[in-house]
Amino acid sequence: MSLSVILAALSPLRPYLIQLSVDKYITNHLLQMLIYISVVQLGILLIENGLRFWFLYRINWLGQTVINDMRKSVFRKILFQNIGYYDRTPIGTLTTRTINDVEAVNDVFSEGIVSIIADILTIIAIMIIMFITDWRLTLVCLAPFPILILATYWFKESVNKSFQRVRNAVAALNAFVQEHIVGMYIVQAFAAEKTEMDKFKTINKEHRDANIKAIFAYSVFFPVVEIILAMSMGLLVWWGAHRMLDYSVTPGVVIAFVMYLNLLFRPLRMMADKFNVLQMGMIAGERVFTVLDSKEHLADNGTVNADNIRGEVKFENVHFSYKAGTPVLKGISFEIPAGKTMAVVGHTGAGKTSIISILNRLYEIEGGSIKIDGTNLKDYDIYSLRNHIGIVLQDVFLFSGTIAENITLRNADIPREKVEAVCKLLGIHNFIMSLPGGYDFNVMERGNTLSQGQRQLLSFARALLYNPSILILDEATSSVDSESEQLIQQAIDKMITGRTSIVIAHRLSTIRRADEIMVMDKGQIIERGNHQSLIAAQGEYYKLYTAVEKQKERV
Repeated sequence: MSLSVILAALSPLRPYLIQLSVDKYITNHLLQMLIYISVVQLGILLIENGLRFWFLYRINWLGQTVINDMRKSVFRKILFQNIGYYDRTPIGTLTTRTINDVEAVNDVFSEGIVSIIADILTIIAIMIIMFITDWRLTLVCLAPFPILILATYWFKESVNKSFQRVRNAVAALNAFVQEHIVGMYIVQAFAAEKTEMDKFKTINKEHRDANIKAIFAYSVFFPVVEIILAMSMGLLVWWGAHRMLDYSVTPGVVIAFVMYLNLLFRPLRMMADKFNVLQMGMIAGERVFTVLDSKEHLADNGTVNADNIRGEVKFENVHFSYKAGTPVLKGISFEIPAGKTMAVVGHTGAGKTSIISILNRLYEIEGGSIKIDGTNLKDYDIYSLRNHIGIVLQDVFLFSGTIAENITLRNADIPREKVEAVCKLLGIHNFIMSLPGGYDFNVMERGNTLSQGQRQLLSFARALLYNPSILILDEATSSVDSESEQLIQQAIDKMITGRTSIVIAHRLSTIRRADEIMVMDKGQIIERGNHQSLIAAQGEYYKLYTAVEKQKERV
């Protein structure tokens, strides 16, 4: 702020010195004094530009520092949000909040409030000097200013509306592109390229139209400002020449006023635009703070360390729903002794995956309680608990990076030897070593350089690496071929020994050897028992098993 004041004070100084040079030294042929004052002007010019450089550097440094901290805060908030938050919020929207909107906040510092204050101080300083020098001439020169005020107001309002449309269109574009790149396989598999391209054209057209409207406002405003400046210059020449003829105004004053007007109009040209930048930055800031102020993260009030858990799991009358009024689990109760394996089967939508989601505290339950080793789930430190629950999902997600980084999730504390030992146990070490670079092979984004079965095998290694007390397999073998399934099954048999395991699978052959099988339907438990007892009962499990066996025979 102190630099703004200094720069404002220096702005009218050079025109004043030129006025002094013309009226006193040039008119009176004082060559030596003219040289001195020219050197002084050069010094002031260098000082002013040096200070202006430092001023611009500092406000931009401040902006970059603020958005660096803000972007970290936003991403940290996103990382720790409730999973349900992502069910309702498009990925592209969160990308816009983290990148585009935070960048707009930076504009508040580089082109917003600090810059506006500096321009206002400069305008005030110049106008004070102008009025002190010749108030009549100043009033004549500023006569067109009411037109400029009206033009500025129209420009501000027009551009503000356009920028709001632009920001909304950018968010829509980001969400659309992100979603369709991720789902490109489906788009192409169903030959929907033309339909999706038409949708993209519509969204992109909205973005173009919003920008064109803003461009139109700029195209009108800046010529208007130039016309008003020309009018002020014309009035200055007319009135100044008239006053010079009767010697009431000196030539130096007229020359100085020409410079004053240029200095005055330079910030005025950009003032309305800067106000819009400030307003858009504030709107973007509100969107960013909406993310930062979100209360949807899971409360981690637990203090119990899970390092020594045995893995006894107990559900007591648990109720859960993703959306209020649409129950998914309806008062289910069951118990898994430590070290035992429970298989969960049922039709799609029965609530199988929901059980593991709430066991890992990805979602909060609405009623009842979940206990591990007799301790309520909410009493455990959530990160300690998750470190002791290994999960393998049907839809495997791999990050850009090496195989080793994906297995360890970039945990530098895990030695390569431990990674290799787990992979050898799973029987995938030779497959990894056959790839270029072995464990340093880059799997690219989402693991696209690997087959679905290979990605699934790596997810097994990822889950088993941390030696979990509780192992969860959610349709873990549904995407692999029979040979890979057999390989995985052998490794699973070794790994579930001594661990509490929950196995969810459509392939009933993978769960025959479970200590207990739980059959679910529409969020309720309808059958429980081992394979032999459930077959003998000839209930829902018997129907599922029979259907699977008949399908095998047809194949």
